[in-house]
Amino acid sequence: MGCHVGNSTRIIARNAFDGRVIAIDNSPEAVSSMESVMNDYPQVEFTKADVRLHETLEEVYKKIETCDVLSVDLGGGYHPDTTFKVYFIWSSTLKPRTTIIRNRGLLDFVRSSQTQEDIMSKEGWLESSNDAGIPPRLKELKLWSNKL
Repeated sequence: MGCHVGNSTRIIARNAFDGRVIAIDNSPEAVSSMESVMNDYPQVEFTKADVRLHETLEEVYKKIETCDVLSVDLGGGYHPDTTFKVYFIWSSTLKPRTTIIRNRGLLDFVRSSQTQEDIMSKEGWLESSNDAGIPPRLKELKLWSNKL
């Protein structure tokens, strides 16, 4: 998610030669660049869509049903709250084995925390949330449906 012009997607595709890569971005700059990536790597499929929308999640879920690696690279260093919300919703639905999150703002936030608590997850999603759904404060984003 957030493939933009496909630099990270190329790296992922080189390592997923037996897999399938679904790349998603809503920026106009992504379209022509991702066409080049798809020409070089036939296992890559690009979708121009907004990952914050439930319809996008539903479309991807119908295509794959399972996810080994979820990569979230949204907004550069901006909007870490959006990055985390998108990660939470997509990972709670897809339950990936591994998740990669790239967002400088989110990293700065994690590094600034002062806790002795072990907050590590042994999965690529927050297993503490299990199948409980999402907190009500996120529902106004219309990103979740119990249909999935």
